[in-house]
Amino acid sequence: MDDTKKSNRLINEKSPYLLQHAHNPVDWFAWGKEAFEKAKSEDKPIFLSIGYSTCYWCHVMEREVFENEEIAEQMNKIFVSIKVDREERPDVDRIYMSALQSMTGSGGWPMSMFLTTELKPFYGATYVPPDSKYGMPGFQDLITQLAQAWKTRRDEINKSGNDIIEYIRQATSNKKSDTKLNEEILLKGAQQFKNGFDEDYGGFGNAPKFPRPVGFNFLLRMFKRFDDKVTLQMVIRTLLQMSRGGIYDHVGGGFHRYSVDRFWRVPHFEKMLYDQAQLVISFIEAFQITGDVEFKRTAEEVLGYVQRNLTDEQGGFYSAEDAESFTDDSRTKKEEGAFYVWSKKEIDEMLNEDSEVFSYYFGVLENGNSPAGSDPHNVFINKNILYRAHSLSETSNQFNRSTDEANEIIESGTKKLFDERKKRIAPHLDDKILTSWNGLMISAFAKGYQAIGNENYLSSAKSAADFILEKLFNEKETCLLHRYRDGEAAIDGTLEDYSFFIQALIDLYESCFDINYLKKAVLLCKKMISDFYDKDESGFFDTSGKDESILVRTKEDYDSAEPTGNSIAIMNLLRLSQFTDNIDWFDKAYASLQLFSEKLTASPYATPQMLCALDFALSAPKEIIIAGKDSLLAKDMISEVHRRYIPNKILIHAACEENFMPFIKNVVKQSDKTFAYVCENYSCNLPTDNIDELIRLIEN
Repeated sequence: MDDTKKSNRLINEKSPYLLQHAHNPVDWFAWGKEAFEKAKSEDKPIFLSIGYSTCYWCHVMEREVFENEEIAEQMNKIFVSIKVDREERPDVDRIYMSALQSMTGSGGWPMSMFLTTELKPFYGATYVPPDSKYGMPGFQDLITQLAQAWKTRRDEINKSGNDIIEYIRQATSNKKSDTKLNEEILLKGAQQFKNGFDEDYGGFGNAPKFPRPVGFNFLLRMFKRFDDKVTLQMVIRTLLQMSRGGIYDHVGGGFHRYSVDRFWRVPHFEKMLYDQAQLVISFIEAFQITGDVEFKRTAEEVLGYVQRNLTDEQGGFYSAEDAESFTDDSRTKKEEGAFYVWSKKEIDEMLNEDSEVFSYYFGVLENGNSPAGSDPHNVFINKNILYRAHSLSETSNQFNRSTDEANEIIESGTKKLFDERKKRIAPHLDDKILTSWNGLMISAFAKGYQAIGNENYLSSAKSAADFILEKLFNEKETCLLHRYRDGEAAIDGTLEDYSFFIQALIDLYESCFDINYLKKAVLLCKKMISDFYDKDESGFFDTSGKDESILVRTKEDYDSAEPTGNSIAIMNLLRLSQFTDNIDWFDKAYASLQLFSEKLTASPYATPQMLCALDFALSAPKEIIIAGKDSLLAKDMISEVHRRYIPNKILIHAACEENFMPFIKNVVKQSDKTFAYVCENYSCNLPTDNIDELIRLIEN
């Protein structure tokens, strides 16, 4: 960035994405009243550009379009231009992404939307090149045509905007139906996943392939409920293929955003916090079920990456690392994946006689290893993306080495590449801290601690939770804020902030049994119901309705790269109703599932995380209570519960306040001796102080 360039008003923003555009010649506004009032007073249409700081094509469009003086001059004459960070304002992004999808049948970022002065969309696209190419109109031609339409066809534009907003309103509304909530919905969902499964390489469908951990969550629960070994094998196959492919960073840990090919070989190199969080849990649950240490090792490496690269010194977690980076110290050129790829020559010079073994294992080739058709922009010519091309045993046999020798060469070589890579210019780090994504990551560290027992993971989970509670939680008003950066907490929390963070607090309580975390979860759940729950139709709105610039209060039901706020909010109600014996919360959760029942029945593949909530609601969750003073026996009992995959349960340490969970005193005998109680619907088996008996009860 050339700081000598004249800056625009985005220079005063906190968002790294907006700051990336602070020196454009475009007269950018942030989303807000100043821009809206200018558009109305000058009768100008609005150009709305939405993206995020680690978005590759957002960078391309900035360089080609928004840094072009001639185009910027036209934009400043014709439009009021607004720049939005989709990660800061998911509520704004959701509305206009829905509009774009209704217009074009697809979506993506950068999002380029054209709005009336009433903020209603009338034309939309994603990346738009400066001149016509890729079969798309050029940006200059497009804005000229739209400016003419604004002058001569205003009635058509206004009607189009009204129609699109009404379409979104209708498309996102749900009406209660009498569809029966039962196991048939779950079975249909499992079958839809089976129909789309790639038997050869794992994942679903063809290229590009996105990790979709919400699908893994559902499939593992179907294995647990129905003993469906096919759903288990689908998850195992996919996770192993991903962890061995180029989508995984074998040098530094962590998963890239998606694979452009069917084989998980060539990634889009962004690293997103929400992917790391959810995939850690998938690998941990696979480890709990199978005992395969490969799943455990991958989870540990990802958690290590997050602690090293994405953790703020105050405890919160950063949002993402960029896909592209500078190719050399001159800082004149950026390329996607530049930080991560290697030439064969580089590896030979670093590893000397060990290079042959290392290169065989990781598929390194003289002319690069990108599969045909996976590099349309010729970024990876003569470059190698490490992936496990051969197993350890294949490698040792190929070179007549013992597996220990081969493993030592691979581990030593990986460390040398890691140390060498640290000398490169690292990708841009988006260091804003989002409550929602931090909630997901806190859950991952909490579950990592539960399954693996590493106290360091519990410490990370607690530090991040305490950071959110200190910096982004207003206890007096019981409200969450969405974003923290550079000392500033701002932007009202959405449903995702509340639901993801409540889930994190529950997971954290079940890890360390600090009752204060559970109390905060209950407090925030009450606020979530107050601000987001639809008292007439049930279900949760994505926003509170307090911001008048958000034209439609949607109820998102599509579990995509992240779960919806509704799916997690419903599960939170189900879990907390068990902890607190609050029947009303169970009823609200069940009514919400009933609201979405037609979608669950018609398109279960689209709603896997909500199906997890349905699975919980149709179960008799195990209530596992460990009673008695802290003792080695109590710790061993808790450890036995933690290391098992028991998705539909709650775990309580009874050394907490009986007034907060009153049903405990009706169950637990007053005794200094340690006992375990395993209950369903508050009806309990006889207490036991025998670990083998506890295992029998929880596995029954």
